[in-house]
Amino acid sequence: MSEQRNVLGGLLLACSYAPLTGFYRTGCCETGPEDLGRHLVCVRVTAEFLAFSKRAGNDLSTPRPEYRFAGLKPGDRWCLCALRWKEALGAGVAPPVVLEATNELTLRLVDLDTLKAHAHGAPLGPAS
Repeated sequence: MSEQRNVLGGLLLACSYAPLTGFYRTGCCETGPEDLGRHLVCVRVTAEFLAFSKRAGNDLSTPRPEYRFAGLKPGDRWCLCALRWKEALGAGVAPPVVLEATNELTLRLVDLDTLKAHAHGAPLGPAS
């Protein structure tokens, strides 16, 4: 999976190791056939987005110790489902995107110019 590409055409870089993110919990927004939600977009979550996501039925801020999930807080990086990001965009609360750590398959749902308009910060480094 480490040969997956980002939306800029380069190698997919890490999104976050703390909290550990990605469908496969590798720290990267890698995907495969098991990832039905398409956790492709590396974002830096905001308070507005976390509140929106909770209202939409996906509470990402409440700790779930049984899943070893501490809950997200504003500023954390997370591999978000591409359709949830697009939904948040329509609601005006799309969290900033880390382009180098966002999977190129996102481009099937969101164009690069839109992603660039919501870009934030540098990635952590190469995926392994």
